[in-house]
Amino acid sequence: MNEEKSKNLVIFGTGEIGELAHYYFTNDSDYEVVAFTADDEFVESDTFQGLPFIPLSSLVEKYSPQKYDVHVALSFMKLNQTRAEKYYKIKELGYKLASYVCSKSVYWPDLNIGDNCFILENQTIQPTVKIGNNVMIWSGNHLGHRGVIGDHTYISSHVCIAGYVTIGTHCFIGINSTIRDFIKIGNSVFIAMDASVTRDLEDGSVALGATGEILPDDSRTAMKIKKKYFRL
Repeated sequence: MNEEKSKNLVIFGTGEIGELAHYYFTNDSDYEVVAFTADDEFVESDTFQGLPFIPLSSLVEKYSPQKYDVHVALSFMKLNQTRAEKYYKIKELGYKLASYVCSKSVYWPDLNIGDNCFILENQTIQPTVKIGNNVMIWSGNHLGHRGVIGDHTYISSHVCIAGYVTIGTHCFIGINSTIRDFIKIGNSVFIAMDASVTRDLEDGSVALGATGEILPDDSRTAMKIKKKYFRL
């Protein structure tokens, strides 16, 4: 292990997010990435990014949960359901799931953050914010004070979330969207790019950008949008 690194990490996933996780953890954390893993059927080579690439069925044998942590690096497909499934699978194997918060962000000592989070650069995270487990937050966002972000949620870039906002689980918040203060967002909500959210959203809602229209979970248009973006 690199003398400057105090912990070892295995990354689950070899797509775009896996490559990014490898870069960020390597250059801006106390973790040394030692290997990659994925479901057995997706392992077609012995190496990835110059590191061992092993099937998940061999992970515990080769990289013990007592000595190695894991980070699940998957995208928001299926409204974050796939990432959530793999998150729980890795926890069942006994691993600690590593979170990453970029050092090039601004946040306060009272930030409450769960495991397996991936939070990139240039965030402004105000006091008393609570971020759940397995949350991915892309670069350049404002998270207002007293905000709560639920598990397995994805926040794109340049999102402005005002104070006292509560966001549920398995949500997707699109680029340049804005959420007014004291708003409650339900679970599995899709907020489109450029949307302006000024009222509470029920579970499964879709908030469109240009028109500002809110679609209920059971509407045909909402279902079509989710299938297009998340392969549901």
